[in-house]
Amino acid sequence: MDDKIQAQTEEELSLRLFIVLTRALNAIKKSVEEEIKSLGLNPTEFAVLEMIYSKGEQPIQKIGEKVLIASSSMTYVVDKLEKKKLIQRKACPEDRRITYATITQAGTDLLDAVFPEHKLALKEICAGLTTEEKKVMIKQLKKLGQYAQNV
Repeated sequence: MDDKIQAQTEEELSLRLFIVLTRALNAIKKSVEEEIKSLGLNPTEFAVLEMIYSKGEQPIQKIGEKVLIASSSMTYVVDKLEKKKLIQRKACPEDRRITYATITQAGTDLLDAVFPEHKLALKEICAGLTTEEKKVMIKQLKKLGQYAQNV
């Protein structure tokens, strides 16, 4: 391990970790966003569409919570995806306050075509780590995120 890192205080290490995580996330997001924009979608639209593609129809309110979008923005995103004919709204028969977003055939066809390429792009972006390093990092980042939520 780097001697400079070894000599740092706990506060200095925490600050350095924050900076390194932020820079890594920004670099990854930039690469992913460029790939997604080539599909004619923005990252938020892609995240919503991918969630519905992967998990099936979802209450619109829950989608915002899962992909970290403010409820005021969810309507805008759903409207845009609906105009592109990639999703549609569906009323809940049991509770009129709930509206579901469901993927259309056009949305399914789009993700069927592009999702394998998207996964390959993510694999390439993360190729700087071995499989074992990815597993360790996932575990450690989950631990860090869960602790940070409770501070």
